[in-house]
Amino acid sequence: MSSPTESAAAAVEPQPTLVLLERVRSGDATAVNHLLARHRAAIRRLIDRRMDRVVQRRVDASDIVQDVLVEANRRLGDYLANPTMPFQLWLRHMARDRLIDAHRRHRVAASRSVDREVPIADDADRSLPGPAAQITDRELTPAAAATWHELERRFAAAVELLDEGDREIVLLRHFEHLSTAEAAEALGLTKPAAGMRYLRAMRRLRLLLEDGADSGSA
Repeated sequence: MSSPTESAAAAVEPQPTLVLLERVRSGDATAVNHLLARHRAAIRRLIDRRMDRVVQRRVDASDIVQDVLVEANRRLGDYLANPTMPFQLWLRHMARDRLIDAHRRHRVAASRSVDREVPIADDADRSLPGPAAQITDRELTPAAAATWHELERRFAAAVELLDEGDREIVLLRHFEHLSTAEAAEALGLTKPAAGMRYLRAMRRLRLLLEDGADSGSA
């Protein structure tokens, strides 16, 4: 019979991940690679969204992703012995720890030399990763693309003005694509509380964006 923590974790896990976890438990070595590969893109998305832009010019995000996967492989037995959270969130915690380490090494310890570097890419180059960027490049006129990038810039700036708790849930829901249940687990909230925080954050974000639009047109 499964424990309450195992049942809670299973409630928000996608079935293919659970299947792979069971295969790993049963000793299927190939399932480990499939399991980690399944979550590689989500880890990369988190790294890309959370990594300091100055540090990005000194550290390859792919190296951090690989470090996370290596650590996950090493600690997978411990997770399987005590799965107190969904596998995706377990990976996310490791990714955040790696980001903190990277920021300490490359931003804090060498802040003077880093901050004097000339940026290689500005926000417009990174604001629309993956398919969204392809749509902009292929289907939008230069003027429309510029407008799109400006909206992205305003959105990112408004998110930074939110309180820490509100900003966190917006990042989880919109940038890391977690469900309300997964975001609640990550923040240590009940699902209803996470839902209320998300609604509050989005209302505040809308006001910030409207204020920014009014200021820009003044």
